[in-house]
Amino acid sequence: MRDSLQSYMKVGIVHFMAYPECLKGEGPIYDTLTKIVEDDFFSAVEITWIKDPAERQRVKSLLAASGMTVGYGAQPALLTQKLNLNSFDPGERKRAVDQVKACADEAAGVGATALAVLSGPDPGERREEAMTLLIDSLRELAGYCQGKGLRLILESFDAKYDKKCLIGPHKDALTVCKAVRKDFPEFGIMVDLSHLPIQEESPKKAFGILKKANIAHIHIGNCVKQQGHPLYGDQHPRFGIPGGENDVPQVVEFLKALFEIQYLAKGRRPVVAFEVKPAAGETSGAIIANAKRTLTEAWARV
Repeated sequence: MRDSLQSYMKVGIVHFMAYPECLKGEGPIYDTLTKIVEDDFFSAVEITWIKDPAERQRVKSLLAASGMTVGYGAQPALLTQKLNLNSFDPGERKRAVDQVKACADEAAGVGATALAVLSGPDPGERREEAMTLLIDSLRELAGYCQGKGLRLILESFDAKYDKKCLIGPHKDALTVCKAVRKDFPEFGIMVDLSHLPIQEESPKKAFGILKKANIAHIHIGNCVKQQGHPLYGDQHPRFGIPGGENDVPQVVEFLKALFEIQYLAKGRRPVVAFEVKPAAGETSGAIIANAKRTLTEAWARV
């Protein structure tokens, strides 16, 4: 591709995955986020919960000065507390909804424009019932987010390898999306390249099911399907790791598929964000540089 990468997308990164010591809402959040903010390769960043109000205020000031597009991931708050938006237990489902509302308050407070969640576990034979409950939760949350100036996004995950989430296959993601979008047309699905191999879907299949209108956000990353591998499943290893699924050729295929549905097109600059995590013995700086090189090389081949 001759045109600049930045002409077609805002390149982003998931801060709490690149710096997993911050994933639980604690740790050196401000200091590590500063490293991303000061790197002008990135035009967008995704953060998560910040438990210390003083640290949250520092982050708010940092992001306000950055000029970046800011997203907020509520997934860590849900996963680390084992909260489930499609729980059959009304009390448990309310706790999950209340936690996401608290995250929405935080997100709006630091200047984010979108908030992402994930579904709970796939219950097997009671899947249809769980999808109805998930839709109810998402509709309530979409209304709450709308009042905060936030777009609600549902990220799809694998159904059988690692997270084993209800959503899940993109045909089910589409069903949920259509139901929520009836009253909240800004709602949409996040597709993550790092999940596609363990969802057993190609980019063309996933995008063909969802279509451009239902896709709200894009992540790119890697995963491992090889049984017995220390990073098996949805661990977001660096691109090109031995035994992994995604490297430059797969990113090229993914970008081409995004162009085919005109998600990437002249006059559009959606966020395309890295979600990568350092493995044992690796540094955050190294895997961030790896991701940037991978995208730059892939772009040259599109």
